[in-house]
Amino acid sequence: MAAPLRLSLLLALLAVLAQSSDAYRVKLNKVHETGEQTLARLSAARTSVEQKYISTRLGAVHLGAYTPFKGAKGDKGGDHDGKHPIHGVPLTDYMNAQYFAQISIGTPGQEFAVVMDTGSSNLWVPSTRCSSIACWLHRRFDATKSSTFVENGTEFAIRYGSGSLEGIISTDTVTVGDLAIENQDFGESTKEPGIAFALGKFDGIWGLGYDTISVNHVVPPFYSMINQKLIEKPLFSFWIGDINKDESAGGELVFGEIDPEHHTGPIHYAPVVRKGYWEVRMDKLTLDGEEFADLGNATAAIDTGTSLIAAPLKVAEAINERLGAKKNFLGQYTLDCETLDSLPTISFAFGGRDYPLAPTDYVLQVSGSPIGGGGGKAQCISGFMGIDMPPQLGQLWIVGDVFLRKYFTVYDLGNNRVGFAEST
Repeated sequence: MAAPLRLSLLLALLAVLAQSSDAYRVKLNKVHETGEQTLARLSAARTSVEQKYISTRLGAVHLGAYTPFKGAKGDKGGDHDGKHPIHGVPLTDYMNAQYFAQISIGTPGQEFAVVMDTGSSNLWVPSTRCSSIACWLHRRFDATKSSTFVENGTEFAIRYGSGSLEGIISTDTVTVGDLAIENQDFGESTKEPGIAFALGKFDGIWGLGYDTISVNHVVPPFYSMINQKLIEKPLFSFWIGDINKDESAGGELVFGEIDPEHHTGPIHYAPVVRKGYWEVRMDKLTLDGEEFADLGNATAAIDTGTSLIAAPLKVAEAINERLGAKKNFLGQYTLDCETLDSLPTISFAFGGRDYPLAPTDYVLQVSGSPIGGGGGKAQCISGFMGIDMPPQLGQLWIVGDVFLRKYFTVYDLGNNRVGFAEST
């Protein structure tokens, strides 16, 4: 083969690989939010988390057995080897509160914005058969417009504190990024309770947790990707942007590979101790190097669908007291913004490694608002909230986006572990 021809073929191959890796990396726009909207959203955060995890309390979800800590399997992990395409899905950041991605369902595809949530395992979107206000305020799936739709009809219900989200299971092609999942079961919601779903900037939820917590034992889309051999490795990773540092950086979810551009330094892993949520042992918590004494046998669910960090009530109260934070009439812990420089570094330890958060990481600075006790001035809100968790979950923490904006995470189903590295 002539050298010029070989060179042309090589360049063409590289172009295809580059297109596969980068075709879905797009600039994401910032959505503006007023101070009042921010405070209202933060005041609802505790209720949202309690609603999300209440299925365990009600017995609708049965987690796997707790696995005693035996040390991480393979402390360090490798990045993308360059031999396979990176299946990147851009995430839209709504004011550091809701990170959602665009997917499509059916043929031709009907587009939806869904929260990519490691704290649940079902995919659902609103249906045209839904009469709730929340459904009318969002895009709805119309089965009659899809040539690949297969009727299932099994009823499902996901129970929340404000009522049950109800609907039916259907089957169709689900596309995310450049991955088309055939014959995927998903939920069409026909009833959505309360105002939380109505006010959300998202249409539905794409659960990324273990299949053990999937309602009706529906196979989660990520498992279908693996079963249909759509991805190279049984893992996915999250890089979550911070609009306060870069307005154009919403974030990215990558399936099947690890993108080295999203982190600095090595990735260190902690084993999953209970296969339901992506739950790891919490070795310790320190405030300016001083170990917190009342941690107990704590574990942490690494949850991309939660905005703040939720701790058991007494622990959260003790931390906020140490920060000098006071609870306002909205139930939020507020503190004096002038004290940020004097606040402690709070460090989480997973898998024998420390992951520190500076005050600017765990304190949310909110623009001036006349509500929440701020008198129209800029307010500072603690990123730690207390939650009354079901007894079955023990001393479970919910580690959300306050932590994940600083640390890149890998969810490795093949090795049942979660990886952490500093984000770029």
